Amino acid sequence: MSSLRRFIPWEYLGLASVLAALVLLFSLLSNHFFSALTFVTLANQIPALTVIAVGMTLVLVIAGIDLSVGSVMALSGAVLGLALADWQLPLLLAIPLCLLVGCVCGYVNGFISAYWTIPSFIVSLGMLEIARGGAYLVTDSQTKYLGGSVEAIGAPLPGLGLSPALLLAVACVIAGQVLLSKTVFGRYLIAIGTNEEAVRLSGIKLLPIKVSVFVLSGLMAGLGGLFHVAYLESADPNAGIGLELSAIAAVVIGGTSLAGGRGSVVNTFLGVLIIAVLQTGLAQVGASEPTKRVITGAVIVAAVVLDVYRHRATGWRGWLQKILRQKKPAVAE
Repeated sequence: MSSLRRFIPWEYLGLASVLAALVLLFSLLSNHFFSALTFVTLANQIPALTVIAVGMTLVLVIAGIDLSVGSVMALSGAVLGLALADWQLPLLLAIPLCLLVGCVCGYVNGFISAYWTIPSFIVSLGMLEIARGGAYLVTDSQTKYLGGSVEAIGAPLPGLGLSPALLLAVACVIAGQVLLSKTVFGRYLIAIGTNEEAVRLSGIKLLPIKVSVFVLSGLMAGLGGLFHVAYLESADPNAGIGLELSAIAAVVIGGTSLAGGRGSVVNTFLGVLIIAVLQTGLAQVGASEPTKRVITGAVIVAAVVLDVYRHRATGWRGWLQKILRQKKPAVAE
């Protein structure tokens, strides 16, 4: 039981309660929200954002940021569309090519920011423009329609209603959580985000670890491109515009610190679900696009403020416990 508690902290219940409250709220406001069709449709829409948020969690844990994930997703999807529609490659060869594009973009982000100690914000901002331009060049700024060549990934499974893409996304969430909380590599990531200089002085090489994190983020963006293309059955060079903001929002709502050193992939997944339910619910109650943006932004700001107070409360508890341990009663002689 104690090992289960270490793997599933009670803090998950807080986000799950928020999610349940949103579902209840929109179920009362809309007659059509609380239905199997709504939940299945919502679930099949989130695989791309889910895997991208997994990669973003790992990057934020080391106190970095990757603003290029939306554009890298579009470029990966565009290469997938080119391979299937123009080069007539089989799907089993086109998929590794799609994922390789994401990995290469992630490697460039990680190597430049780590080797030359340039803030990843600047490097990934440049990659955002490079990848977006590459997506337009690859597709000639036109959407490539693929028909049923990728249907097996994005189409709901008979009798289940959920797509293979969603099942793969959930598998990535589980793998990401195990990587972060149960491996030496994950401990290195948390240590780097907490005190990078101390990690360096302890003799651990930072370059390969940082590069690996950005490669994983690029891989997840490439996988997101595959899921997005499979869902729409087309490769759109405009795909993923602003998606990096949704990914960061999901990670922040999940409690990952923007300062690094703390994060949870499972909480990030709950953050993705909260954003998806919020957007779907607002759409069903007839909220306009500007209103949806205002409310979503307010939720993100509230999540950041609550995280700050929670972090301060944790610090105060640790300080009080330290003081109480020091004040031990004197032993009578």
